[in-house]
Amino acid sequence: MTVARTMAVALVGADGAVVEVEADLSKQTPDFHIIGLPDKALGEAVQRVHNACDNSGLPLPRRRLTVNLSPAALPKQGSAFDVAIAIAAVATEMPMDAASVAATAHVGELGLDGRLRPVSGVLPAVLAAARAGITRVVVPHSNVDEARLVDGVDVLGAVNLAEVARWHGADVEVPEQEPVPGRADDSPEGESLDLRDVVGQREAVEAPVVAAAGGHHMLMCGPPGAGKTMLARRLPGILPPLEDRAALTVASMRSLSGEHVARLSRVAPLEAPHHSASVASLIGGGSRGIRPGAIARASEGVLFLDEAGEFPASVLDALRQPLESGSIVIHRTGLTATFPARFQLVLATNPCPCGNYGVRGASCSCPPMAIRRYLGRLSGPLLDRIDIELALTRVSVAPHDAAPTEITTEVARDRVAEARDRAARRLRGTGWRLNSHVSGAWLRQGPFAPTPQARRPLDAALHRGSLTLRGYDRVLRVASTLADLDGAARIELDHVGRALYLKKGLAV
Repeated sequence: MTVARTMAVALVGADGAVVEVEADLSKQTPDFHIIGLPDKALGEAVQRVHNACDNSGLPLPRRRLTVNLSPAALPKQGSAFDVAIAIAAVATEMPMDAASVAATAHVGELGLDGRLRPVSGVLPAVLAAARAGITRVVVPHSNVDEARLVDGVDVLGAVNLAEVARWHGADVEVPEQEPVPGRADDSPEGESLDLRDVVGQREAVEAPVVAAAGGHHMLMCGPPGAGKTMLARRLPGILPPLEDRAALTVASMRSLSGEHVARLSRVAPLEAPHHSASVASLIGGGSRGIRPGAIARASEGVLFLDEAGEFPASVLDALRQPLESGSIVIHRTGLTATFPARFQLVLATNPCPCGNYGVRGASCSCPPMAIRRYLGRLSGPLLDRIDIELALTRVSVAPHDAAPTEITTEVARDRVAEARDRAARRLRGTGWRLNSHVSGAWLRQGPFAPTPQARRPLDAALHRGSLTLRGYDRVLRVASTLADLDGAARIELDHVGRALYLKKGLAV
């Protein structure tokens, strides 16, 4: 009895698990079985592998062939196991380097002509293989740039199955074939959006700077044309460049979503789903494999919900748990998938369905019940997790001076970088890096806690019921960021007053 072994990777959410692919020949009625909890697409690999091997000059043995995917209790999904199954099956009878086959992870789908077709999720699969100590991975030719983003792994990009078998020592002729093309890199090149384009909203421009410096969530409410969308879309441009770990996380989410990834982008991502988006499209899921939703794709960046009052309340409330935990966990029968959800939330809404409620010089035609219902979709628990609540008004005077007088993105980016650097020095040794991540207890009782005099307006707001204790801590986080932007050593009364105004519009 001949047994051949190689490796593949099963993706579960953002994580991957190395799967041992065992192929065994037995003297029974010729057949081909795959066991180990395969899904429908993986079960159909039998016919793909059979035809691909025949058309590559690698005929399968004419005996009963059983392929086991271990661990058997782990659900396996998709067609990325095809190459590993084919190599293990052929190695049961054809002379190959058993050590090379066993030490290599194979990721890729097979076409009937034997060519390797690109698959999604190659980057997280190679990351999982590297964490498991595997140093050589075979991927489709179109996925090779994505796989080589992982350091310390020898990546082999194969055009066809015969080429993979030749690498493992098989005596087979490699046909001349064109590689199967992958999707074009449709990632945005970073449209030039500058804060100087936002005119007549000097005070409003400061709020995104504070949000970027501390990683705070923000709500903007104002009539149409006030600049809410312009401000939100310029927030990623003032965030610091992504570090290696964050850039790999962003690229992995794009890969799992089926996008082509050829390079690591250092620009924070911006996800802006339409208000018709469902809960599943926001948090992730799917009937054929669990794919990341907008929350996961916005991780390390910004999730912008424009026209937030038009979103169903159930969709908005689905944000509450990820905002607190920094991750999203999706449960399915026999499977639990975890995705990152460390994002900045930016909400923009009109004050009413027509957008004119409270606007000077404009008449609102919405009945009071419609206004309450519109804003009522933003529930109290969700608003309690928002650090900055910004009210915008329409610009009443058109600018005529050609000279730029407003803050620019470059200046704002430098201010954000300096503030984050001060916060990192203050939080050294705590495990936190941003003010928005600091616990309330540390803010209130730690070595940099504000004095009782500085906390007095907060205590009064808490006593009046204007703030919850969670809101109390969030105001302190914003005050810490304001202190960092001002270069102050600790939170002062002025920082608390400005933070209260940004949170509730309350004056000290």
